[in-house]
Amino acid sequence: MTIRVVLAEDHYLLRAGIVQLLRTEPDLELVEVCSDLPELLAACDRHRPDAVLTDIRMPPSQNDEGIRAAEYCRRHLPATGVVLLSQYVEPAYVRLLLSQGGEGRGYLLKERVGEIDQLADALRSVATGGSAIDPKVVEALVRRRSGVGGGDLSVLTAREREVLAVMAQGRTNAGVASALVLSQKAVEKHINSIFSKLGLTGTQDGHPRVRAVLRYLAEDSA
Repeated sequence: MTIRVVLAEDHYLLRAGIVQLLRTEPDLELVEVCSDLPELLAACDRHRPDAVLTDIRMPPSQNDEGIRAAEYCRRHLPATGVVLLSQYVEPAYVRLLLSQGGEGRGYLLKERVGEIDQLADALRSVATGGSAIDPKVVEALVRRRSGVGGGDLSVLTAREREVLAVMAQGRTNAGVASALVLSQKAVEKHINSIFSKLGLTGTQDGHPRVRAVLRYLAEDSA
């Protein structure tokens, strides 16, 4: 399966580097390269790509163009996945990106651009409705949270919220068990309960686990 990608980045050298990297992946077809938001939106309408890789800040305002592009795609091109590139961890932007759900959305730090496997995997994931959040971004969001309150997560027990918080650090079930001094069987029971209460279905290693974590991260701190 060929994944058609539109790239938007206003920094010439970084843009040229990403172009060269993407061309090394046979299943990724770069259909257009843009340098500002109007060009990006026009390219999306023209090509209806499988995935968009865009800087979070670019002309005309150098503010939140990437977020606005993601919102545009959510409304008009729901089958198009979007990966945002950011120089820094910006929790407010991550929460805005995930506020309508984590499916088909990704957020990577620009330092990952040279890691073509991670960049390509992120594009493949969002193109098929998955999510791709930089581990450093997850760690930063978890550190910023002082607790969980409000929203639909209020249906979870204190222990379930603890399990979800450790899941948000990217740990496996075994890692969660070790961190919380629980048996792996107990962790699996808690995760199943979390999925049930949040209305998520599927296996613990698939998208439901990711969606549960993203929902946790997207909520404002208490």
